[in-house]
Parts: sequence; structure tokens; C-alpha cells
Amino acid sequence: MTELQSSPDANPPPSVPPAPAGIPEPAPAAAPAPASSGTARIGLVYLLLLVLLGVGAWQWWNLRTQLHELRGEVAQRLHSGDAVNNETRALVKTVQESEKELLAKVSVLENKQTEAQSQQLALEQLYQDLSKNRDDWTLAEIEQVLSTASQQLQLAGNVEGALIALQNADRNLSRSDKPQFITIRRAIAKDLDMLKALPSLDTTGIALRLDSVIDQIDTLPLLADEKPVEPPSPPKRASGSGQPDRQAAGPASSGALLSDWLAVLDARWQSFSSEMWDELKQLIRVREVDQPDALLLSPGQAYYARENLKLRLLNARLALLTRNEPAFRSDMVAAQDAISRYFDTRAKQTQTAQALLRQVQNSKLTIQMPTLAESLNAVRNYKAKP
Repeated sequence: MTELQSSPDANPPPSVPPAPAGIPEPAPAAAPAPASSGTARIGLVYLLLLVLLGVGAWQWWNLRTQLHELRGEVAQRLHSGDAVNNETRALVKTVQESEKELLAKVSVLENKQTEAQSQQLALEQLYQDLSKNRDDWTLAEIEQVLSTASQQLQLAGNVEGALIALQNADRNLSRSDKPQFITIRRAIAKDLDMLKALPSLDTTGIALRLDSVIDQIDTLPLLADEKPVEPPSPPKRASGSGQPDRQAAGPASSGALLSDWLAVLDARWQSFSSEMWDELKQLIRVREVDQPDALLLSPGQAYYARENLKLRLLNARLALLTRNEPAFRSDMVAAQDAISRYFDTRAKQTQTAQALLRQVQNSKLTIQMPTLAESLNAVRNYKAKP
């Protein structure tokens, strides 16, 4: 329809009669605007709508991608926190089991103490019965002291107490000139030599080393605490070092001036490239880490990592005092693994702590304690004689 209206051959306009003389001729009517301009505007509007829709779709896709990445990071952090919580629960369970074992041993010691008290009462009665015979009284006292020392030696590994008991028994027997006591003194001398030949265990020194490491845990650097190294300050340039001395050149040739300028430009280029390379090296740092999760520890997780390590070392100290070597070895291995996993092992302080733990870990706790059976049998055999 638009083409028919715009065609000049379809409906020719009627001829206008000429105006009479003296009357101005009317101005011709304005030509109608072409219909194609409206179609172009509509196309432009559609194009703008398409562009807006494309921009909105791109923003929606970008926002969705960011939300997906954020959800993945949150899930990873929650998984790491769950692992730390599980490890803490396991450690608490181990401490509770150790506490139960310790309570059982304390109960055994209380029973032994009750037995010792009953033996002490029996000894007092024996003192009264043997007051008329000094030798029998001395032998009874020696037997009681040796029996108590033997119990302490087996239960608590008190070598020093057993040595003191044997030396006191030998001293008491030395006051008598009876040759019948020579057999008993010979047996006591053998037990003394056997106890002196035992390897010494420095329990106090080992416990002090563990306490030293426990005190250093709060200051040990973690992998998550590592900060970038500050770039070295650029060297100061000497004033006027990069400008050629034109006055000193005098009547130098243009070739010499050109070579001087080239040398200055080369020096500046070397300085600029060196500074740029130092800056680039500070931007990118490559380091191999066996446990990448250690680099993502939050401040709360770092606190629990340090506290878990302290609990491990305290549990090892308790196992040391109770001479529980399997528990001691297990806790020491777990402590070493925790340091290697979460702490910066390149730091000198961390290496010192690891060296102390290795020294403690190499200590031997299990020592086969002998009995004082030979001395006790010698005393009892002498008493059994008529």
C-alpha cells in the first residue's frame, strides 16, 4: 500500500489552473515523509532491546559463575573445619582413655598403699614380739625394707629408692660381727651391682624438653601466616653519573659523544630491567606444599591447630611419667606430623622444635626392672633356720 501511494504513476495530481494576474501563486504542499524512516526506527529499537538483553544475560551468567565459585570455597572450608573437629574429638577421646588408665593405676597404687599400711602394722607387732632378740629384729626390719623397695622398683621404677634400701640394709648388717650375715651381705652386694648397671633414664630432662617445645608452640610460624618478602631497596645513584661530561670532552669528535650516549642509555636500560625483574619476582612466588589445606587455615582453625599440638605433647608427657611407651611413641609421631603439616618447617624456630622432639622421641622408656628376690630369699632362708 505504501508503494502505491508513493508511486508517481498511480494517481497523478490534478492540474492546478494558473492564478489570475496580480494574485500570488500558492506555495506547493510539503511532500510527505518517506515511510522507510519509520521502519528504520523500529529496527533500531529492536536492536537496542537485543543489546540490552545480551548485556543482561552476560551479567546473569557472570553472577551465577561467581556464586558457584563462592559455594565451592565455602564447602571446602566447611570440610576442612569438620576434619579439624573430628581430629579434636579423637584427641579428647584418647585423653579420656588415658585418664581412665591413670585412674586404674592410681587405684592399684592405693591398694598397694593399703597393703603397705597393713604390713607396717604387722611390722610393729613384729617389733614387739622380737624386742628380746636384736638380730631377729634387724632381719625383720631389713626384710620389710627390701620388700617395700622391691614393690616400688616394680611399680614405679624407683631405682634410687631401691639402692638406698639395699645400702641401709648392708649398713645395718655391718654393725654385727656375726659371720652368718656374710651370705646375706653377699646377696645384697649382687643386687646393688645389678641396680647400678641399669641404664639411667632422665625423665626430668625429657619432660623439660617437652615443656620447652610446648612453650614455643604459640610463636611457631604457620604456613598460613607466611607473608611476602619485602623487596630490597634500590641502590642510590651517584649524582651526575649518568650524564656525560660535555665540558671535559673538549673538542671530542661526534663519534665519541655518540658512544658515550649509547653507554649511558645501556646503563639506564640495565638498571631499569633489573628493577623490573625484581618487582616481577616479588609478584609471583612458587612453593611446593604437601598439604594445600594448611595454607587456607582461618585464624580460628590456626588456634585449634596449635592447641591440638599442645594436647598431643601434654599427653606424651603424661605417658612419659607413667612409663607408657606405646602411647608416648604414638603422641610424638602425631605431634611431628602436625608440625610438618601446618607449620613452616623452613623457619629456624620450627627446625629447633623438631630437633628437640626428635631427641625426646629417641629416648628409651622401657627398662626391664630387676627384682630383689636374691636378697629377700637370703634373709628369709636365714630366718627359717632353727
